[in-house]
Amino acid sequence: MTKFVLGGGCFWCLDSAYSQFKGISDVTCGYTGGHKVNPTYEQVCDGNTGHAEVVSIEFDESVISSDDILDIFFTLHDPTQLNRQGNDIGTQYRSSMFYVSGQREVFEAALERSKAIWGDAVVTEVTELGEFYPAEEYHQDFFAKNPNQGYCVAVVAPKVAKVRSKFTHLLR
Repeated sequence: MTKFVLGGGCFWCLDSAYSQFKGISDVTCGYTGGHKVNPTYEQVCDGNTGHAEVVSIEFDESVISSDDILDIFFTLHDPTQLNRQGNDIGTQYRSSMFYVSGQREVFEAALERSKAIWGDAVVTEVTELGEFYPAEEYHQDFFAKNPNQGYCVAVVAPKVAKVRSKFTHLLR
């Protein structure tokens, strides 16, 4: 199993999108990239911890490739928006990829591939993974548990639909 930690705006979007694909065994919402030990959601939202909202995605590369995981990532969010995704504004929503040994090159190659779609304005940061803190339980599988919640209807559902339409061959 391989694990990637990625940030592309609100973690509810990434969680709900990745959960629908074959070969993905676990998606966990969390926080990384900051300086506060074990931050809460409220602390991260205040923008003072340095953390990004991220997901940890565990997947089987014999079923879904690293390139597919990262191509989904660059389809799901807009990597040209600095420290935001739409109306979600702040460093906690930054486009980010957090690597462990051997992943940096894979991430940088995907970032270069994304420029064919997004141009040279891509601002995604590629940073070594520090401590990953799982988010509170109510954030895990949030869209599945709350499909009619306003943010889910307006923001999450369209992003899920976008990646479903582009990567239908990888759906469960």
